[in-house]
Amino acid sequence: MEKRTWKTNLFIAAMIAPSLILTMGIIIYPIINTIVTSFRSSDGSGFSLEYYKFIFTDKIAVNNITYTMGIVIVTVMGSIVISYLLALYLRFTDSKISKFIGTMYLLPRFIPQLVAVYAMITVIRDTGLLNRISRLFGKDFRPGLMYNAKGITLMNLWFNIPFATMIIVASLSAIPDSVIESARDVGAKKLNVFFKMILPLSFKDVMIAMTFVFMSNVSAFTTPYVIGGNNPIMLGVYLRKQFSEYANYELAAALSVVMFLFSSVSAVIYIYTNLKEKEWEKV
Repeated sequence: MEKRTWKTNLFIAAMIAPSLILTMGIIIYPIINTIVTSFRSSDGSGFSLEYYKFIFTDKIAVNNITYTMGIVIVTVMGSIVISYLLALYLRFTDSKISKFIGTMYLLPRFIPQLVAVYAMITVIRDTGLLNRISRLFGKDFRPGLMYNAKGITLMNLWFNIPFATMIIVASLSAIPDSVIESARDVGAKKLNVFFKMILPLSFKDVMIAMTFVFMSNVSAFTTPYVIGGNNPIMLGVYLRKQFSEYANYELAAALSVVMFLFSSVSAVIYIYTNLKEKEWEKV
């Protein structure tokens, strides 16, 4: 292979430079600036950990963290369980119903989040569609899903189940039918086939789905801002209040770093799972 000359390398560098500079300006610099700002002391005299101490000691901040993580964990677990069951049904069932669901289940991904949230409000609020239908039968059904964790979790599931299902269905579709049929032919029961073959082969993609669902919900803003209450609030809304309403930029920066670290936990788990899989492949 012919070696590249310095002119070729210079040309490649010149072509890459605009995108690199743009990336540095839009992504890298704000990240570095946010981290530096989060360590700035309130009097501007130097670096300090006071805002990080505040986040993990202030009662309101701790309640917001606990509230956020509770909603996120329920959303992740609910999304993965429901998505996996739905993906199994779509993969191994050949019926008109499964084909219809397979065509329609991604529809929520194409609806703008704000539009979907306000549409759901007209249904689930205490004077919404469900309440009006109940009144036709002499009842006064009030779902109680507004301004609390239940409503936020419901909307999060509505958004995340289609996304997680898409990833898991793709993983299950990559498993050849011949492998499953061979196991069944030698007498393996359905549960054994699932736990010994299907689940291990799809585990990596389940972790991918969990990672993305976790990361997207830790920093969620639109849904908790519209449906959530005033106290406690999710970290995305708390960050916005500190930045926009109170102009507490240092605390907002520290919250940004903390949210990033929370997201990094799921990313580390995913990377570890991939590395373990590489080790298994070498055996």
